Amino acid sequence: MSGFKRYMLLLFLGAFAAGSQAQDKQPVDYADPLLGTSESRWMLNPGATMPFGMVQLSPDNQGNVWKSGYEYTLNNVGGFSHIHSWTMSGLSIMPTVGALNTRMGPADGPTTGWTTGYRSRVDKSSEKASPGYYAVTLLNGNIHTELTATTRAGFFRFTYPEATETNIVIDLEFFAENTPEVLDAKIIKVSDREIEGYSKQKWSWNEYTVHFVIRFNKPFKSFGGWNGNNIMKDVTSVTGKKDVGGYAHFETEKGEVILMQTGISLVSTEQARLNLETEMNPFNWDFDQVRNNARNVWNKLLGKITVEGGTEENKKKFYTNFYRSYVARTTWSDVNGKYVDVCERVQQAGPNTPVYGCDAFWNTFWNLNQLWTLANPDLAASWVRSLLEVYKHGGWLPKGPAGIEYSGIMEASHEIALITSAYQKGIRDFDVETAFKAMVHQQTEPGKEHECGGYAGNRFFASYLELGYVPDEEGQVSNTLEYAFDDWCVAQMAKALGKKKEYEVFIKRAGNYKNVFDKETKYIRTKKRDGSWVQDWTPFCCTSFSGPGYLEGNAWQYSFFNPHDVQGILNLMGEDEFNNRLNDGFVKSSRFNFNADGDHYDQVPINHGNQPNMQAAYLFNYSGKPWLTQNWVREIMNKYYGSTPLHGWLGDEDEGQMGAWFVMSAMGLFQTEGGTSVKPFYEIGSPLFEKVTIHLDDKYYTGKTFTIEARNTSDANRYIQSAKLDGKALNKPWFYHKDLVDGGSLVLEMGASPNEKWGSRPEDAPPSMSAPVKK
Repeated sequence: MSGFKRYMLLLFLGAFAAGSQAQDKQPVDYADPLLGTSESRWMLNPGATMPFGMVQLSPDNQGNVWKSGYEYTLNNVGGFSHIHSWTMSGLSIMPTVGALNTRMGPADGPTTGWTTGYRSRVDKSSEKASPGYYAVTLLNGNIHTELTATTRAGFFRFTYPEATETNIVIDLEFFAENTPEVLDAKIIKVSDREIEGYSKQKWSWNEYTVHFVIRFNKPFKSFGGWNGNNIMKDVTSVTGKKDVGGYAHFETEKGEVILMQTGISLVSTEQARLNLETEMNPFNWDFDQVRNNARNVWNKLLGKITVEGGTEENKKKFYTNFYRSYVARTTWSDVNGKYVDVCERVQQAGPNTPVYGCDAFWNTFWNLNQLWTLANPDLAASWVRSLLEVYKHGGWLPKGPAGIEYSGIMEASHEIALITSAYQKGIRDFDVETAFKAMVHQQTEPGKEHECGGYAGNRFFASYLELGYVPDEEGQVSNTLEYAFDDWCVAQMAKALGKKKEYEVFIKRAGNYKNVFDKETKYIRTKKRDGSWVQDWTPFCCTSFSGPGYLEGNAWQYSFFNPHDVQGILNLMGEDEFNNRLNDGFVKSSRFNFNADGDHYDQVPINHGNQPNMQAAYLFNYSGKPWLTQNWVREIMNKYYGSTPLHGWLGDEDEGQMGAWFVMSAMGLFQTEGGTSVKPFYEIGSPLFEKVTIHLDDKYYTGKTFTIEARNTSDANRYIQSAKLDGKALNKPWFYHKDLVDGGSLVLEMGASPNEKWGSRPEDAPPSMSAPVKK
């Protein structure tokens, strides 16, 4: 065989092997927990967790900074902690060698020596992460540390290459994104294999107790701890507040492995032990079985959507974003359904009612709601039942039940949109009448400081009910738009339930956005209580978090914020102004990758790095230019989203919201109204893959699968030339949810040039409150 032929054969065999390897990969193999972990939030880390896991076991390496937790570019680890939920943290574990050190040490200091703490440098080449698993070698002691988890329990495997003395440190006070104060803590030696304890903690309004049980597969030689500078050796318990911790002392032989399992609970130590024994005992101390179990759970979830064709990079982005949509929110009920309610009382949830915690549902109707109700309607139903469980004992729906508390974070009550969307899509295994009652209460009673702590309901709502808008003297004018959307959701739920009286009340209020639209400037304007416009104003001014103006946005962005009535804004703004302003905003924002930072905020109208205008690219479907939707959706997926630890999501990937947007958009689907209409529908974008198969849950949806084919799709061929839905020509850029869940297919012919005739007639626009009723 000639050298050239041999070379070509090797090339062929290599390509064949690579292709076979790619075909063998499962969805879980594409998900990379390290992606985007530089500049990531506390809740989005590379650690080991299950979907909505109570235990989110992950390395922490930063100090007391915003976005504290794990930073990919830092070459050290200060500990592996169990809770990475919004405003919450707890129970950090760190294996060390040599003399006992009770200080973690600074993130930016040396990582050797007594004065700098027990923090260790790491071998970055040893760092591995996959859904449900994390591993790294700590250079201080050369300890290979591996983590895996069940929903409520953690599993550590420490491998010691040399014979040594080791202390496994249990630290209860350490830096987090929102570092709590330890009010009271106790750590107890139960036996020479088991430790238990609790840490009562508080951050702002959020007070909670982390109960824990720790067990080892071999006896430790001694137990000790510290309270501040007071170090105690060979004791049976340690108590105190603030700087409190303990340690288990071992002597290891060369190559020895120490296994450690942990269980936590917000209810009691007994419940933590129940969680640990129920979830870990079936695996009989087999670390790899627990790891494989986590992998299988994740693979089953991610396998609800399969993709074919497209690049390996886009598959990595797709499944990692899919994974991120389920990791940052938290289960707070125990294996037997016990949990601590908003008034710190122990309650018993009913069957199939996990109680969840998160920061907020602010604008999740543009991302998480859509994905959950489509791919995992069972989990969407669980979320609705969880919300109603909190309402049952606290009297209000929670907008962000962090630690099962009324947080008051963000504005409006967009959990209403999730409940409405679930019902409209046939996900109805919850108490519908109670849900409607709770929604009406939320939208008719002014919010208040809750008697058990935190803030329940809507701020500035009395003025909204009185005036039809939020006046500048009190709060954000943008709340008017968000309250009006929630009114729309209640109206749609009332319509679906045949409640005509309630429908008429709330559908009228859904038009309140018009009260703050200035017809002269054609922008949503800040408005005083006397009805006059605020004069010191520009389209890019007045971003705020707690005062007057626009919540984390500006007038430019909020002037397009009208999920339920895009046609209404088109009517007020005018089609040409709408299209020209919106497209110009995309052109300007593209050079900044659609992410606004502090230095360029007024130069980036389309800020995909925050929630207020994540729907912007899809608005051209309503305004007669769907090819611009197809173009700009692709540009956001290309530029805003990355595939490396240093570039995953720009801005604030807030508990999976940016991730869920990518998953929906990569399939070519979106819902500007969040699926809340009586007849929900999907708008069409520009799919990344040649074929997407959605495996439908037969408990909720009658069709087995729905496929989306994008023939000839590529980065260049991003424009729809023609479409067929279930074999029939589709000449509009949207279709009904029922046509998807009945099973079937959407086939798109893609090309490099826009087809400006497809889907561009006025009658082709998606349904909208002010538009004629669609058939």
